[in-house]
Amino acid sequence: AYYRPAGTDSTILQSPSSGPLCLYRKTYTQDAQEEDEMETTATGPVTFLEPRVANPRAFLDHYTDESSSSQVKIRIAHGTTTLAFKFKHGVIIAVDSRATAGSYIASQSVKKVIEINPYLLGTMAGGAADCSYWERVLAEECRLHELRNKERISVAAASKILGNIVYRYRGRGLSMGTMICGWDKKGPGLFYVDSDGTRLANDMFSVGSGSTYAYGVMDQGYRYDLSVDEARELGRRAIFHATHRDAYSGGTVNLYHMMETGWVKVSSTDVGPLYYDYMQRQ
Repeated sequence: AYYRPAGTDSTILQSPSSGPLCLYRKTYTQDAQEEDEMETTATGPVTFLEPRVANPRAFLDHYTDESSSSQVKIRIAHGTTTLAFKFKHGVIIAVDSRATAGSYIASQSVKKVIEINPYLLGTMAGGAADCSYWERVLAEECRLHELRNKERISVAAASKILGNIVYRYRGRGLSMGTMICGWDKKGPGLFYVDSDGTRLANDMFSVGSGSTYAYGVMDQGYRYDLSVDEARELGRRAIFHATHRDAYSGGTVNLYHMMETGWVKVSSTDVGPLYYDYMQRQ
């Protein structure tokens, strides 16, 4: 059982058996134009251990900046292809499944779509651990919002929470390029959030080392009034062509469709058979 202690201006989730779980201070912007903009700062489960030095950012810069005098260089090489676009019937989300560590293929079966709740999805590009951890934290925040406000969180508010969280750790080594996709009372929503705290809204995004190839296919075939089958095929084909040209993308094409009733996983297709399928169509 959780309760709010009297006489406090903050929301504290507290368990009688284990003590305080987390402390949130929230402010809401009341604006008829944008009621979903929500500023959130939190301590508790959304914090993580940093180097025990006076200035963690300067400490990490010393070991990651190419121009520094340090003999130890931390170079994180990663690659992927993820995409999402809005159309008449919702949002299509398509990703590959390859995880690489430099030139080494670590896995061909990574789940790069993170299921936040039945009406929200997040994608993974950059550091797998960073994306996975912080989007799980986002799932907790979204559920807490539901419990407090008795309604589902909007896509804009969810993306704002994630952007605010990662902004606090800007320059501290996070590597994230994620898309938050969902459906709320305003309809389909699509936002891009990265580890610098950048937050953008648009009808189409592609993130990762293979994104230029995916954009080439989407720019040629995208229009807002696509049918469901056409949109799904466009997402699948864009990821396939990216995996064909980008060595850091591959495995399978995982395709999701966000609708008013929630998301559905449409297919998971190996890129090998897809190659021969598309070759026969030419």
